[in-house]
Amino acid sequence: QVQLVESGGGLVQAGGSLRLSCAASGRAFSNLLGRGWFRQAPGKEREFVAAIRWSDSSTDYADSVKGRFTISRDIAKNTVYLQMNSLKPEDTAVYYCGRRFGLDARDSNVYDYWGQGTQVTVSS
Repeated sequence: QVQLVESGGGLVQAGGSLRLSCAASGRAFSNLLGRGWFRQAPGKEREFVAAIRWSDSSTDYADSVKGRFTISRDIAKNTVYLQMNSLKPEDTAVYYCGRRFGLDARDSNVYDYWGQGTQVTVSS
């Protein structure tokens, strides 16, 4: 069974940093077009955060995190990371990693194999 597992969340003060990991299990896991990070706060819609294309590691970021977050990949470990710096209280959410199979990286409908999510809480 293929699976994505997020980790690295926690409670940090505003201005702090966290690094999230999205690890894939299973030898047969195919990354297709790439992976992306989305986040969801209680009662809110899941929103796009960042995406990386597997073929060339090109990236895309939501305007709200551009310049603060960095998405990267480790091919050998089949793992994607999200380095989050200068965190703000509005970054508080459950962060999810998904595998992208469609063209629009910002569309949650083109992702599958979502992980269970990891909670990020930023205090003021």
